[in-house]
Amino acid sequence: MKKLIVYVSIHHNNTEKIAKIFANILEADMKNPEQIDTNNLSAYDLIGFGSGIYFFKHHKSLLEFAKRLPPLKNKKTFIFSTSGQTKIKFLIRHRPLKTILESKGFEVIGEFNCAGFDTVGPLRLIGGIKKGRPNNEDFKQAEAFAKNLKEKI
Repeated sequence: MKKLIVYVSIHHNNTEKIAKIFANILEADMKNPEQIDTNNLSAYDLIGFGSGIYFFKHHKSLLEFAKRLPPLKNKKTFIFSTSGQTKIKFLIRHRPLKTILESKGFEVIGEFNCAGFDTVGPLRLIGGIKKGRPNNEDFKQAEAFAKNLKEKI
């Protein structure tokens, strides 16, 4: 069973740290959107999509990539993110990406979010928020999430 993690990690590599955990446990390839030929995605059984949250949604390049995807019926996927926002709000932040993926025929089987050091926009002026995140507890939660995904597939 082939698996792929599509991720965008820009400022502090928060999302890449989480993506690496998923890739290790799921034995998945890791690629940025620009490294992927969308015509080859049918070869994967599970595809994860993630980035940091920028102004209340996933990174623009990840959303644009998702919009370019061909229809892939019954393709299993999961969504993940890192952000300075609280966990309670992450499902709202995932909605734009989830809507795009579902419109392409993807079945979203899980969603994950954890805190990440955030210095985007005006947060830079105060030194950022969520310093030191993701941390070991976040990594343990990411491992548990990935193991649960592995059992689902």
